[in-house]
This record gives sequence, C-alpha cells and structure tokens, in this order.
Amino acid sequence: MVTQVSTLDPFRITKFGVGFDSVLDRLASDFFTDSFQGTQNFPPYNIIKLDDFTYDIEMAVAGFSEEDLDINYADNTLTVSSKESEPFKDSEGPEYIHKGIAFRKFTKKFQLADDVVVEGASMKDGMLTITMQKVVPEGKRKRSIEINSK
Repeated sequence: MVTQVSTLDPFRITKFGVGFDSVLDRLASDFFTDSFQGTQNFPPYNIIKLDDFTYDIEMAVAGFSEEDLDINYADNTLTVSSKESEPFKDSEGPEYIHKGIAFRKFTKKFQLADDVVVEGASMKDGMLTITMQKVVPEGKRKRSIEINSK
C-alpha cells in the first residue's frame, strides 16, 4: 500500500490571491529571525486586549530611561529598541562583585494590522506601555439592525 504525503506550501497562495505578497514577505522574514524561533526573549513583554478596539503592549525595561529607548512605527511594524547597551557605563559607580542584572542592547519588532494605530507610549516603574487603537470604520462596526414591520 502506498501512502502519498502532501505538504502544505503557504507560499503557493500567491497563485490564487492578490495583495497577499506583503503578508507572505513578512511571514517569510519573521520565520528566519531569532524572535520567531523563540531565542530572543529580552526584554519580556505582555500584549493586553483592553476592549474590542484598544490594545497595550507592556514591556519590562527596568534600568532604561525614556532617553535610552527608541519607538518607531513604519510599514505596519512597531519597533522598540535601546540606544545604549549599558546605560550606566559612563557614570561613576560602585565596583561590582557580582552583576546579575543585565543591560543589553535590544530591538523588538511587532507586526501590526493595517487598521491598528499607535496612540502613544508611557513609562512608569520600569514598565513601558504602548497603547494602540484598532480603527474600524463606522460602517463595519457591529450594530443591531431593527426589523420594521408594516
């Protein structure tokens, strides 16, 4: 008995779909990066859905000040990165016997949907919070339709 094993090739969708090429390009580029494979986990972050239209990204950036961070948005990609690998390297400080708190340069990228807009960012107690809003046109929002009887 011969069993045929077929494989799923997600890139064949380009034959049948129009406008999916940018989505597939992002998928292909993310597949070969460290963040997709799970090896880059600094700094830790949470993605929180506050309601149907509002999302927050919380990122633990203890030791970094607002001046040490860059937040950019371009081509549906939100990028959070540090400017300096060691924020305290120029300051006079104590001689460390053990240094268990790591300060390292990082870049974290998030792919956002076309209808998501970054509203702003704030930082409190070492937590960076980036607020995003999903913009849905009034005509596409969920609504109740009344039935009129004559």
